[in-house]
Amino acid sequence: MSATRVNADPAELAKFSELAHRWWDPQSEFRPLHEINPLRLNWLSGLVAEGSGKGLAGKAVLDVGCGGGILADSMARAGAQVTGIDLSTKALKVAQLHALEAGTPNINYREISAEALAAEAPASFDVVTCMEMLEHVPDPASVVRACSTLVKPGGWVFFSTINRNPKSFLFAIVGAEYVLNLLPRGTHEYAKFIRPSELARDVRDAGLELRASRGMGYNPLTRRYALNDDTSVNYLLATRKVVAA
Repeated sequence: MSATRVNADPAELAKFSELAHRWWDPQSEFRPLHEINPLRLNWLSGLVAEGSGKGLAGKAVLDVGCGGGILADSMARAGAQVTGIDLSTKALKVAQLHALEAGTPNINYREISAEALAAEAPASFDVVTCMEMLEHVPDPASVVRACSTLVKPGGWVFFSTINRNPKSFLFAIVGAEYVLNLLPRGTHEYAKFIRPSELARDVRDAGLELRASRGMGYNPLTRRYALNDDTSVNYLLATRKVVAA
């Protein structure tokens, strides 16, 4: 790690480290991640396939803030050569153990920040994902810039996070954490939520071009998640690195 300040909140790292051993239990606090993973994987794979015709297969992929490796593992199984990075030692150990036990091919985990890896290996990846992570760091724009540096010109960068408005407070915090108990209480802080316009600005400033956006909703009656056009709470952005003329 460099001598510069690491873009991480120790309290956030501790929060997820305490739950790390439950990461791969689909009935645990991480159940929502297991349930939304096929949705986000299919969406990003489809967009990548539009340009290459083969989705993630054969692509060099980086998952920033990989945690226990739910998305990273599924992308590796889709044929990508995946690197997962995180600053939670315990979560990475869980990810590594799962990959070993499951025999997941083509996957490597490293304890390093996005900014440090960007300085070490710029323009090294065809696809970069940063899911459910920006709302947990002190400086989200710094992570966006690092993701842009890490992806190859013309490559894809995918983000997902939570909008900041009264509805998102009601749904993502009150509803998800206190009423439906989908997430542990204290998982999110409203002040750290990011409006789509704010993330779109950071994306443009980092040399990325916004290509698509989707919202993600939860139906408490059917207990199912679905992608939709409503970005008022959870949302995903698909971007591509601008190719210099």
